[in-house]
Amino acid sequence: MADIEDKKTFYLIDGSGFIFRAFHSSPLDAYKRSDGVYTNAVAGYCSMLLKLIDQAKSGGNLGYMAVIFDAGRKTFRNDIYPEYKANRESPPDELIPQFELVQEATRAFNLPAVQMVGYEADDLIATYARDAVDRGIEVIVVSSDKDLMQLVQTGITMFDPMKNLLINENEVIEKFGVLPKKVIDVQSLAGDSSDNIPGIPGIGIKTAALLINEFGDLDTLLSRANEIKQPKRRENLINFTDKALLSRKLVTLKDNVEVLEKLESFTIKDLDQSKVVSFLNKMEFRTLTRRVESRFSSETSLTSPPDLEKKEKSANSKYELIQDKETLSRWITKAYKIGTVAFDTETTSLNAMQAELVGFSLSIESGSACYVPLKHRYKVTNELDLTDSEKGKNKEIKQIPIAVALSLLKSLIEDPTILKVAHNAKYDLMVISRNCEKYLNEEKTKVLKPAAVDDTMLLSYVLDAGRGKHNLDDLAFRHLNHQTIKFSEITGSGKNRISFAEVPIDIALNYAAEDADVTLQIFKLFKSRIIKEKMNTVYETIERPLITVISEIEKTGIKVNSNTLIELSKDFAIRTRKLEEKAHKEAGEVFNIASPKQLGEILFTKLGIEGGKKGKAGAFSTGANILEDLASQGHNLPQTVLDWRQLAKLKSTYTEALVNQINLDTGRIHTSYGMATAQTGRLSSNEPNLQNIPVRTEEGRKIRAAFIPEKGHKLLSLDYSQIELRVLAHVANVSALREAFEQGQDIHALTASQVFEVPLTSLSADLRRRAKAINFGIIYGISAFGLARNLGISRTDAQAYIDAYFLRFPEIREYMDTTILFAKENSYVNTIFGRRIHISGIKDKNPMTRGGAERQAINAPIQGAAADIIKRAMIRMGPALKNKGLNAKILLQVHDELLFELPKDEESATIKAASEVMENAAFPAVNISVPLVAEAGLGDTWDEAH
Repeated sequence: MADIEDKKTFYLIDGSGFIFRAFHSSPLDAYKRSDGVYTNAVAGYCSMLLKLIDQAKSGGNLGYMAVIFDAGRKTFRNDIYPEYKANRESPPDELIPQFELVQEATRAFNLPAVQMVGYEADDLIATYARDAVDRGIEVIVVSSDKDLMQLVQTGITMFDPMKNLLINENEVIEKFGVLPKKVIDVQSLAGDSSDNIPGIPGIGIKTAALLINEFGDLDTLLSRANEIKQPKRRENLINFTDKALLSRKLVTLKDNVEVLEKLESFTIKDLDQSKVVSFLNKMEFRTLTRRVESRFSSETSLTSPPDLEKKEKSANSKYELIQDKETLSRWITKAYKIGTVAFDTETTSLNAMQAELVGFSLSIESGSACYVPLKHRYKVTNELDLTDSEKGKNKEIKQIPIAVALSLLKSLIEDPTILKVAHNAKYDLMVISRNCEKYLNEEKTKVLKPAAVDDTMLLSYVLDAGRGKHNLDDLAFRHLNHQTIKFSEITGSGKNRISFAEVPIDIALNYAAEDADVTLQIFKLFKSRIIKEKMNTVYETIERPLITVISEIEKTGIKVNSNTLIELSKDFAIRTRKLEEKAHKEAGEVFNIASPKQLGEILFTKLGIEGGKKGKAGAFSTGANILEDLASQGHNLPQTVLDWRQLAKLKSTYTEALVNQINLDTGRIHTSYGMATAQTGRLSSNEPNLQNIPVRTEEGRKIRAAFIPEKGHKLLSLDYSQIELRVLAHVANVSALREAFEQGQDIHALTASQVFEVPLTSLSADLRRRAKAINFGIIYGISAFGLARNLGISRTDAQAYIDAYFLRFPEIREYMDTTILFAKENSYVNTIFGRRIHISGIKDKNPMTRGGAERQAINAPIQGAAADIIKRAMIRMGPALKNKGLNAKILLQVHDELLFELPKDEESATIKAASEVMENAAFPAVNISVPLVAEAGLGDTWDEAH
């Protein structure tokens, strides 16, 4: 939790607001009682209450706490404006039973639950807050609701428990652009579509803030509306004054409600262990129950907790600082006895190819961990506590020589008899490997050869893909109900951020040791789950062995011709300037082509093009889809802007950025692959993203031409041909497609012939193009609207194409219907290799949300299987090439393509061996019923090879 003063304070908890936020931020299936009742919102609520009670009771000063709830949908605001919140949908079915459970939880925690018919929770919060401030009592409003920001003032602070963020005056200004006392005026102008508050048409938060800051307040602005320069804005302010005044009545919180319960009745009471534990057991919150029981049994009880705000380790955690070889050796010996050890590295960079190792942590049992500092520069936190002579010694930190510590750590990691656990092991192993090469002297000891390494990030990914993020902080909160120390809390952020090497070791100890400790605890939970849920095969045969494969690919990197990139940058700069000049001529005036707002005004106001839509901020939307629609209607300026945007993005993202991303030590570019990012199992490329370079455009090909092999080598591209269609033919058992693939037919021509009822001999290129769009669109569950947009045809024609497609290939329609039904029943889908992808929103009442989830359910098993296949190929590739004495290395994985660097005299043998691996990658796990084909290309550049 952020730093809240340790004094008598009144905590006003926005119970209703928190329920909804907790529900939508936690995965449903992770919190479900044995009787089928979902409890994710209740779990988040209970965890939040524990932390707040800890804070309020710290230091022994009694405070006040109350949880405020809405009493129903109808309030006095509906009497003022019957349409108020009329657009709100009913809560999800999974949430409705949790409302009463949250009230029950409140009572179990000895807290008052306050509500009043006719008023919203916000009004009661405003009333109690004003009363407390008048009495000189500090108020903390626990909520993230922007509507409550009007209350912020001296003595009233907001706290967002989900973001661990205090909201004071500066945060309100950042949100609304005005001081808290002016928030009502801004909201009166901007309105709020979620609450059906009208506001002034065309005015959003930013514009409203500008107007209020200029005129001082709402009444002055409305009285001087005729002074506004913009015609449409002036007209709206004059014509809709009544709407602004109505909106002010709706957004202003009532702070004088005649409440029944008085502040004195809200004094924080001691918790009743039996009541709390009984409720938590009823909810089946095993981890949270253990946490509460351990606190009651410890010397520091729940009513007198450790000072969490200082981020000290918990009373029942044993974290040790290791500063000599002997102590580290003892820890490693204990690790061998237990058989499992979690480890984590602390470094100077998130880039594994640049990071310096600052220290590492180990954990061998829950609550017990150590930290080994290696490259820290400071000993303690506050030099003010030191004498002058001591200050000079503050930098003289006792640390094990890095070569000595690395030698011990390396032996541990390479030993197959002891299981090592890390979170994002790829990163940690790459950092340790590079530092071994740098600091260890003997050549034979420099190369790290990891053995028996598990990864909690990948375990989470295999178990819960689609359920939430897989970073350690989120997993700790979700599975352990534990709020970890955040990196930014000890290093700062922005301009004030310091390197981890500059973090004093007394602070670094708890942060680093906690990471290893939490990793081990999560591992124990996941290891039992992955066996119980029968997901071990995907983890053990695909994700786990891929760690070292991806590490090697990233370490190898790829060479680029910097001169080619520099020349391309110059060319792109000239062309973007010409496009900008062209756009100015087409607009009839000079404008900032990079400004969506200015572009929108020119397109829809000056040029009068129809179809303009404004967003919440009041500006016209000018996204790619809108510009593409306008360009297809024959308007020149939108197409010019699209061309400019594409070229400007390529220039900034690739031709300029890539030169700066060449590693000074290797002379190559090293992308980083995200192994737990895409829900379907695909890898993602980052820093730089080499998967998004356009394939078919001339500019994209020129950028790919800058990627080159080392002297005496060639680049080889092996690209799966239409792998997702082949997977679809297999999983849907489409006899016509299977036969076509077996015979090596042109699948898009066949589809065109079938759908449009045209003989293959008479088929036009345009019909084949349309069939190709249908084939690939069907995989993604495309709608008639989407297909019409892609092909530039009417929605009626597009629907006719789709109907004809399913008539010719009924097995695909059956597969889609069956898959959607399975997803609705189970909230997940599977690939043919057993990978599970969780689908959220599949039963949502909102048709757009539900439709998106259904399309995801259709595509995920296909895209996921394609990802599994290429991953299996990557795992087998190294041993297969090595067995044949070949020296090719994988440089990149881009969707369905692998790019290799190989000696020129090994071209034919490598193509044969690598193609065999890729084309047989599904076997023996899946006897796929259609042939997989890897198309090969050789060249002196990536463009030539591809």
